[in-house]
Amino acid sequence: MKKKIALVDDHVMLRNGLAALLEDCGYEILFQASNGKELIEKLNEKALPQLVLMDINMPRMDGFETALWLKKNHPQVCVLALSMLDDEASIIRMLRAGAGGYILKDSDPDELQKAIEAVLQKGFYHSELVSGKLIRAINNLDEHDAFAETLSVKLSEKETEFLRWACTDLSYKEIAEKMGISPRTVDNYRDTLQEKLACKGRIGLAMWAIKNGIVTV
Repeated sequence: MKKKIALVDDHVMLRNGLAALLEDCGYEILFQASNGKELIEKLNEKALPQLVLMDINMPRMDGFETALWLKKNHPQVCVLALSMLDDEASIIRMLRAGAGGYILKDSDPDELQKAIEAVLQKGFYHSELVSGKLIRAINNLDEHDAFAETLSVKLSEKETEFLRWACTDLSYKEIAEKMGISPRTVDNYRDTLQEKLACKGRIGLAMWAIKNGIVTV
């Protein structure tokens, strides 16, 4: 049975091209939509798509809002973000909203298919953009995985506060101002937590905080 996909993007030519590509790969395009509002209008409760392939920048209802709506109303529907945005803030926000993967629009067709299959089968995709190590750390809680050991790590109040700020789009300098500490101290928190939690980079810290309930959407 063909896997059912819904495409959400306000660029019609790109969307049609994606539809043709995915149909050639053996997927069924259940429907197309130009934004989140149109997606919601076209959803059929009795025949939901297995995966929504979605842009972020869209009119009326963008990818962030749409992914969050799907997470709350249809958590069984997988979401894969396909965007031109490659900044940390967009990636973190989209993953917080419930996307299982995030790839760029200039990715090769082979990577797109690989991402779709990974999200459908495992719930997440190990991309180069969002390090596979980080995604594995927040999703694959196998008892033998090194990340499992971090679940019992005790954090200080300041470390917890820093993790909450790390999940925002503030710069490290702005985080220092919010916390009333020096930028050097913020750097120390960042480096210490990356080592303590076995995470790499700000995305890794933010996703660990989300996975472990330090922040909620």
